[in-house]
Amino acid sequence: MITAIVLIKTTVDRIPEIAESIAALDNVSEVYSVTGTYDLVALVRVAKHDELADIIPGRISKIPGVEATDTHVAFRTYSQHDLEAAFAIGLDA
Repeated sequence: MITAIVLIKTTVDRIPEIAESIAALDNVSEVYSVTGTYDLVALVRVAKHDELADIIPGRISKIPGVEATDTHVAFRTYSQHDLEAAFAIGLDA
């Protein structure tokens, strides 16, 4: 699974509507409204790298009110949940 973190600048007065439109797209797992330089952060998860081109410039960037995107592809995923599961392997509860 390939995960992309997409930082999104939008028309400020339409952030909730744009976030809902992005969240409704296939392969978008989460959309966050954030403070700072960008207005939204979306997590996109795909099986093949080529699918990112269909989703990010092909769909997200074409939503009315999306002004710019900055995409970062994750190399690895680290999370507390993953660490707990790894340490629990072979332990009887």
